[in-house]
Amino acid sequence: MNADINMIYKRTPHPVMVNGDAIHALALWLKSNGSRQIRTPDPRQVMSERYPAGLLSEDELQVLCELIQR
Repeated sequence: MNADINMIYKRTPHPVMVNGDAIHALALWLKSNGSRQIRTPDPRQVMSERYPAGLLSEDELQVLCELIQR
């Protein structure tokens, strides 16, 4: 029975063990993709996508946009 358990552990690599090339590839990917800054959306565009056209008047839309930006 112990031989079977040892056989399982030898076949299954430890989850923490990672290939050095894989770490390097991940580092390169993070360097090029990981530091992107999230831009703040335009409140008018968000409102126009969220609500049907004509639902809000221009004045109502302006007030809502001002509230969102606070």
